[in-house]
Amino acid sequence: LTTTLPARGLREKKGTVMLRATRRASGFRAAAGTSARRCASGFPEASTIWKDGELIPWKEANVHILSTAVQFGSSLFEGIRCYGTPSGPAIVHLDGHLRRLLDSCKMYRVDVPYSAEELAAACFDVVEANGLHDGCYIRPMVLRGYGAVGMDGKGSPVECYIPAWKWGAYLGADAFSTGIDCCTASWARPAPNTFPGMAKAAGNYNNAALIKMEAQANGYVEA
Repeated sequence: LTTTLPARGLREKKGTVMLRATRRASGFRAAAGTSARRCASGFPEASTIWKDGELIPWKEANVHILSTAVQFGSSLFEGIRCYGTPSGPAIVHLDGHLRRLLDSCKMYRVDVPYSAEELAAACFDVVEANGLHDGCYIRPMVLRGYGAVGMDGKGSPVECYIPAWKWGAYLGADAFSTGIDCCTASWARPAPNTFPGMAKAAGNYNNAALIKMEAQANGYVEA
């Protein structure tokens, strides 16, 4: 089922695509003499970013160095794919992504000043405003800005951003056909009573970054 916005030619795609990483014949070891495939790096900048109800120039979407988000990782986000279709751009499982975003914010006691419906409309707006009709990656973000000194963020304003940009296959265009080299990292995931791992919070990804860097340092693509 899809939700269509006829005036814009944009619609929400309810389905999802699963990327399956496969092992090479080398048996879960990086092939000798080859370098690991690197994920896409750098941003192909779009024109505008949605911030708190308005579209602003890409380079003006800034936060203070002493914002709670920068100091303590107090930021919640989603990563959503949008694909070009014959009926116009289709955003994958938009309602589910935004529901998880708002649930993540509740876990971290961040009061979001927008409803899921308002954020969904903003996602469509930013795709259309930037002419990303052939597909893109959408990154809704909710963060605590500059104000509080303490890590609890009391007194820091809640800021909402939605950037979108062109981004191809995360693991490379040939990942589906050739597979990737994976390993088991020495780092472990945090225990469930340390912080809510089901929340998509920026601070949680320091653990994932260590895992990723270890894998690539040892010649693999992922772990």
